[in-house]
Amino acid sequence: QVQLAESGGGSVQAGGSLRLSCSVSYWKNCMGWFRQAPGKEREGVAAIFVGGAENYYADSVKGRFTVTQDVTKKTLFLQMNSLKPEDTATYFCAASRMTGGCGLGSRYFGYYGRGTQVTVFS
Repeated sequence: QVQLAESGGGSVQAGGSLRLSCSVSYWKNCMGWFRQAPGKEREGVAAIFVGGAENYYADSVKGRFTVTQDVTKKTLFLQMNSLKPEDTATYFCAASRMTGGCGLGSRYFGYYGRGTQVTVFS
């Protein structure tokens, strides 16, 4: 069982930055971040494929968000810059269940953290 614990959420003015961290009990080959806003479905935001060293980003965050990892410290990060009110959501760290591909789809992931709230006000 993989345990994930997010931190770093908060409230920030539009245009500001936040860095989310995720403590990982057992590193998987595909790690990612999802978010869910009230009344909306959960969506993949960013993912990193350890084996192939590839990163994936949703179009809505490309150029603003960066996913990085510190495998030795078992920590996944999401640097969020130029935040917009529409980025307001609960952000979840995710890890793959099976060895295989990677991407933003939920089919690649089997473990999720409890989430951390990000609120961007204008």
